[in-house]
Amino acid sequence: MPYYRVVGEIPRKRHVQFRRPDGGLYAEELMGEEGFSSDSSLLYHRHLPTAIVKAEAVAQTTGAQTTGAQTTGARLEPNLPLSPRHFRTQELGSAGDLVTGRIVLAGNGDVRLSYATTDQPSELYRNSMGDECVYVQSGRVRFESTYGAIDAREGDYVVVPTGTIHRWVPEGRVNALAIEAAGHIRPPRRYLSQYGQFLEHAPYSERDLRAPAEPLLAEGEEVPVLVRTRGGLTRLFYRNHPFDVVGWDGCLYPYAFNIEDFEPVVKKTHAPPPVHQTFEGPGFVVCSFCPRPLDFHPESVPIPYNHHNVDSDEFMFYVGGDYSARRGSGIDVGSVSLHPAGFTHGPQPGAVEAVIDAVSRGVTTTSEMAVMVDTFRPLDLGPGALACEDTDYAWTWAR
Repeated sequence: MPYYRVVGEIPRKRHVQFRRPDGGLYAEELMGEEGFSSDSSLLYHRHLPTAIVKAEAVAQTTGAQTTGAQTTGARLEPNLPLSPRHFRTQELGSAGDLVTGRIVLAGNGDVRLSYATTDQPSELYRNSMGDECVYVQSGRVRFESTYGAIDAREGDYVVVPTGTIHRWVPEGRVNALAIEAAGHIRPPRRYLSQYGQFLEHAPYSERDLRAPAEPLLAEGEEVPVLVRTRGGLTRLFYRNHPFDVVGWDGCLYPYAFNIEDFEPVVKKTHAPPPVHQTFEGPGFVVCSFCPRPLDFHPESVPIPYNHHNVDSDEFMFYVGGDYSARRGSGIDVGSVSLHPAGFTHGPQPGAVEAVIDAVSRGVTTTSEMAVMVDTFRPLDLGPGALACEDTDYAWTWAR
């Protein structure tokens, strides 16, 4: 994270005695990235965060209802024959909660992309393989963690650092896209100063990020936590509830950022996708396409040109508004398109003329909203994608 926060009670200096009201010591825990050579936070627990009383291996599944917590066992298939794809997530039902109910759409060695729809609270979960970014497509959900709670709503990206013990508690039905990285998810470095502050040209700033504001304390004994590592899944039972942190400080913590707070860059003619970049991860980027003024050169073509990103697969999740470039293709809110490297894609036939005509009649803005993940290694297809594919999509440009 680019800036320092303090929540709850902490001692004046690091690594000194910090005593409870009864005279005992709080247990200090350092959460740090990259061998403690990058961002970190210090958390102060009422109880030892090391005290476990039992451990159980958890079986993994490989079927069509493969869950996000079990993605190490998900069967992925190459995108062969090479084709653009359209997946209708609206057709996927609930398979559990926001952790165990994730249905894998696509993935590679860098990132796993899953969809979940649920109204069930999850159990406590710790992903020790990488950061997660969960985009809330619809509904409201309370994210609870050792750092505190965040009330997330439609349009929120919730970024969860590796190793954070947390759970999701929906308020009614929630639909979400889960982006699970094999490393860390951060704001793009070009948006930050050398010291980590957001620069003036960045499309969002520290003020737009929402982090836990107060400790979240819970009681319990022999509390189970589902833990995911590269070796598989384990359920650890902690002697005391992990939500016992009275205070923490540092630059590593979960936070939410709403897509409505993204400030699009506008040009006279059409701007390329990097202007929409929101986060970066190892081997991929996340972009936000938001309502914005249309290109305003008098002879502009205010719609994407045909393009071939030769180094990337493009995974686009359509979350709202009218995406005019895809009109006539079957794409709708809730759809996912996958345009792989090796395929040139662009507006559907007739879309360019339709937008130019709309501008001539006084239309000056676009209402499109989408979340895009571009990967630098090919995406394989997950069982969820194959279960909801529109197999006619690839031929729609030839009509």
